[in-house]
Amino acid sequence: MEVKPFYCSVCGKCFSLKFSLALHQKLHTGEKPYSCFECGKCFAVKSRLVKHQKSHIEEKPFSCSVCGKCFAVKSDLITHQRSHTEQKQFSCSECGKCFSLKFSLFRHQKSHTGEKPHSCSECGKCFAIKSDLVTHQRSHMGEKQFSCSECGKCFSQKSSLYRHQRLHTGEKPYPPPPAPSHWTSLDKTQ
Repeated sequence: MEVKPFYCSVCGKCFSLKFSLALHQKLHTGEKPYSCFECGKCFAVKSRLVKHQKSHIEEKPFSCSVCGKCFAVKSDLITHQRSHTEQKQFSCSECGKCFSLKFSLFRHQKSHTGEKPHSCSECGKCFAIKSDLVTHQRSHMGEKQFSCSECGKCFSQKSSLYRHQRLHTGEKPYPPPPAPSHWTSLDKTQ
């Protein structure tokens, strides 16, 4: 059995190397000194930044058998595939919302603190997460790097392109909201 003498005083996780403990503890401090020059997403560990940057390359040979989304790195595909299962083991102690990724839970928990340390120098709007600020700033620059392969319309955010593409596919991923209970039927037979 491997000896793991170094333990995290915050969560109790054990490590065999002091260096590994130091990297792990950055998760608790929120320190993320490594930032992606492409999208602004920040990382606590340089190796995770390097892995993330592969997501911006053109070649994405790993595709999801459920939704078809493609990935440059196989481990990203595996992580993504969890979103198609009911496996959401990380729950928010504040509101009970569950997540399949620990990172998603940490990101969500910032919404409860109200802390928004990243502000836009152009309009002053504040964000809890730096990558959201970077995405927002594209709207001021008029930069629209995501284009629809069907009609050519361009968007500043990938999520906006995905929403737009549903017009072409007819996909309706969300059920319509239920009618308010105070509405009555307009049955003409009465």
